[in-house]
Amino acid sequence: MATAEDAPVLPEDLIVEILSWVEVKNLMRFRCVSKSWNSLIFNPTFIKLHLQRSSQNIHILLTFDQDSSNPYPYHDDNYISVVAAPCSIQRLLENPSSTIYNIVHFLEAQSTSSSSTIYFDVCYRFKHTYLFLGVCNGLVCLLDCLYEDEFEEYWVRFWNPATRAMSADSPHLRVHSSNYKLGDIAVKHAFGYDDSSDTYKVLAILFNVKSQDWELRVHCMGDDTGWRNVLTCSAFPILQQVYGQFVSGTLNWLALDNSSGSDHYQWETVTVDQLVIFSYDLKNETYSYLSMPDGLSEISLDEPYLGVLNGCLCLSHDHRRTNLVVWLMREFGAEKSWTQLLNVSYHHLQVLDFPPCPVVPLCKSENDDVLLLEDYGGGAEFVLVDKRDNSIDRMEGFNNGLSSFSAFVSHDYVQSLVLPYRN
Repeated sequence: MATAEDAPVLPEDLIVEILSWVEVKNLMRFRCVSKSWNSLIFNPTFIKLHLQRSSQNIHILLTFDQDSSNPYPYHDDNYISVVAAPCSIQRLLENPSSTIYNIVHFLEAQSTSSSSTIYFDVCYRFKHTYLFLGVCNGLVCLLDCLYEDEFEEYWVRFWNPATRAMSADSPHLRVHSSNYKLGDIAVKHAFGYDDSSDTYKVLAILFNVKSQDWELRVHCMGDDTGWRNVLTCSAFPILQQVYGQFVSGTLNWLALDNSSGSDHYQWETVTVDQLVIFSYDLKNETYSYLSMPDGLSEISLDEPYLGVLNGCLCLSHDHRRTNLVVWLMREFGAEKSWTQLLNVSYHHLQVLDFPPCPVVPLCKSENDDVLLLEDYGGGAEFVLVDKRDNSIDRMEGFNNGLSSFSAFVSHDYVQSLVLPYRN
């Protein structure tokens, strides 16, 4: 009778190759196979290899619901609910309507789930009022804050939903009202990855009321020394969108040119030639300005939305209260690469009134034929735009049971083994 000792042993490099294609959920189970497998799965080199493979294949929609009014049933604290539904770009290409239909019913089923197990097929409730800051390489950055009369404090946690690992709180950044402007939109934050140093970083932008300058502070994941002052620059207006967008090693906000020498502006008086993108380089700790699309001829009545679509900067804006227009910068930093991706009427999108909240893109097919949008003004709904036959598939009420949430946001997310702390 054959024994374990008689079983054939695969070469180590072949084991690494096979496991690098395995989903995170199964790898977490495989840790108990042997000490060597457990060590391999959390080896930094293997983590990077697995991330490269995962990012090419499996993408899901990671959906965050943030409730400031409805407490967790068993505690007195507020919570964030996190739901992840499978939606690969390939599936979207092959059968978009069926894919969205499955996602909708998946989310509806999860909205009534009483389980609090931490994984992709259920809701995960944090016993705290964290704010979602960003997603990068399978890591989620959560922001927490404390507001007092004379100061504010900010700190973050890093979380990997796939491995269920979470970091401790970062050092606190205390900002005093005697030195800095405080308030909901005064302090800007963003989360990104510096591949040159293999470091995950959080950036805070503060306005110094005495010097009338912007101060940029950075916290590196795993650094216990606090928030480092990396840059000071002359004042210019950064628009109301608080959280910056991570693309190609940079963090980006919509802003106005610095000719005013102030952080004040009135949107009604802004002209097209004043609108720029403020871009901070995580590696070089420098900043630059990127121009708007050449075809952007007039300012919308409401501020545009800067996002990320399939790894590229994406600009969404209203046109004369009649149309939604979406632009894509196909090559980061190449301002001539701006392309108009979508120009569609609200009537065709089945938005009867001008939306009080933006309609923003979530993902697109490689050939730009199919776009998945999220409408925050219609009760948080998915909108599928198929440009091949000019059809619209609007999925209403996909967050049934979660409708009381004050914030609902979905992101293109890839599962990874990346640790939310230093190994």
